[in-house]
Amino acid sequence: MDGESADSSRDRRRIDRQSRSRPLSSPGDESATPDWSEPGLSVATLHERLRGADSQSIEGAPTLRPGEGRLMATTIAQRPGVAHLLAEPTWELIPLKNAREQAGHLPPGSTVSVTASPAKGLDATLDLAIELEQAGHRAIPHLSARMVHDEHHLRRLLGRMVDAGIDRTFIVGGDEEIPGEYPDALSLLQAMADTGILPKHVGIGCYPQGHPFIPDDRLLAALQAKARYASYMTSQLCFDPKAIASWLAARRTEGIEVPLRIGIPGVAEIPKLISISARIGVRDASRFILKNKRFVGQLLRSGGIYRPTSLVEDLGPLAADASANVVGVHVYTFNNVGATVDWYRGVATV
Repeated sequence: MDGESADSSRDRRRIDRQSRSRPLSSPGDESATPDWSEPGLSVATLHERLRGADSQSIEGAPTLRPGEGRLMATTIAQRPGVAHLLAEPTWELIPLKNAREQAGHLPPGSTVSVTASPAKGLDATLDLAIELEQAGHRAIPHLSARMVHDEHHLRRLLGRMVDAGIDRTFIVGGDEEIPGEYPDALSLLQAMADTGILPKHVGIGCYPQGHPFIPDDRLLAALQAKARYASYMTSQLCFDPKAIASWLAARRTEGIEVPLRIGIPGVAEIPKLISISARIGVRDASRFILKNKRFVGQLLRSGGIYRPTSLVEDLGPLAADASANVVGVHVYTFNNVGATVDWYRGVATV
């Protein structure tokens, strides 16, 4: 992970293991939230917990009449900035067993970001990316710095990309416990630049809502150092438009002009969404969600299924501001591509 030392990496894994065995908040915390990651959490139980967590926030909330949901879907793209935000999304795919089946739901010619994990290895990432490229999509394979053994390994990976006509990549620090020659994203970027093998289009990560394991000052220092190599930056999974706008305004003032893709969740069951958010380092995601009155009300009306319609609507004004240089969204699909693309086709229609 960018700006992360070996010690903080171990701390993150220790906290992650603890978070899997207990609720996201400690007993006695006045702002404690339910354990959304509980296996088999039913929609009915979810509704009861939402009511218990924020009953007043949904009191008197209007219910959708037949046709109103469709009306909102077909008019949101007419609101300021939304059409621009949704014009050219990047879809994220995880190279799991269902990835190829899910890829069949992608719109023709999509831009697809393919993640990397220590369990699968970087060749699994490239295998899927090359297949997507051959199928007519624009694939962006992730290169996880801590998973690259050395320069020879790096050149072999980049050689596979060149042979497949892929001149783009997304560089992350990664989660490998014992790194190779490159302990973080910056060291990998520097190595590629120094040896003249940096791909033409390079994406880097950023954290508008902070990170639970990495101090903000280290995140900012890493971003400033990486920006010179980047074609664009993609944010973590975000839920709070105000936090994103405030963070981005500060970065632009500091002179970081790299275009931003805002990371948004796809369609997902809320327990899965909260569980994934906690594991990938979205700070205070559960608390923000529960304190967002409109969000809670919509969940109750949607059967516990999250759709990012309101989030996209609220991000519209930021996307409409040319000085913000927001170029679109990065959709974290959680490999639920079919439902997410169906949602997208509804809201992106003007």
